[in-house]
Amino acid sequence: MTQPQKHIHPVFDRMLQRADKESLLGQHGAVVWMTGLSGSGKSTIAIALERSLHAMGRYAVVLDGDNVRTGINNNLGFSDADRTENIRRIAEVAKLFASNGAVVICSFVSPTIAIRELARLIIGEEDFIEVFIDTPIEVCEQRDVKGLYAKARSGEVKDFTGISAPFEAPPDPAIVIATADRTHDASTTELLNFILPHIQRK
Repeated sequence: MTQPQKHIHPVFDRMLQRADKESLLGQHGAVVWMTGLSGSGKSTIAIALERSLHAMGRYAVVLDGDNVRTGINNNLGFSDADRTENIRRIAEVAKLFASNGAVVICSFVSPTIAIRELARLIIGEEDFIEVFIDTPIEVCEQRDVKGLYAKARSGEVKDFTGISAPFEAPPDPAIVIATADRTHDASTTELLNFILPHIQRK
C-alpha cells in the first residue's frame, strides 16, 4: 500500500532559513502575547510598542481582533470551538512571522489558561513571551468607549469575558503590566525595556 505523502513538493530545505532572515533584520524573532480584559489597554500598548520598535529600526507586526477577524478569521463566530480556532490560526500566523525574524505583538483577550497554552505550544516556548495587561474590571469599564460592558451587564451581549464569561489570569506570565494608575506611555516603556533583551540576536 502506498504511504501518504505529507508534502508532495517539499521545499523547506531549499528555502532561506530563519537565521538568514534574522541576520538581515538584525534581531531575533519573537511573539509578544498580550492577554487581559477588554479595555485593559492591550491594543493601545501594542500599537505604541510597534511604533517604538519601528523607531529603533526593529521590524514588528501587530495582530489583533480588528485585522484578524476581518480577514483570515472572518468566517469564525464566538462559540467555544470558534474562539479556540481563532487563537489556533492566530498562533500559526504569529509562528510564521516569528520564524522569519519578526517581532509579533499579539493583542487578544484569550481568556483561559488552556487557550493560551495552545498558542504557546504552537509558537514554541522559546519564542513565546506571555504578557498580562493587569487592569481591574472597574477601570476597564470606565475606559469602555464602545459600551460593551454596559451591554453585557444588561444581557444584550452574551458570554462577555469578565461579566458573563470567566477570565483566567496567567499564573506565571513573563511580565505583568499594571495599567490602572499609570499612563499608556509608561506601560509601553516598561514592556519595551523587558522585551529588548529577548529580541537581541545571540
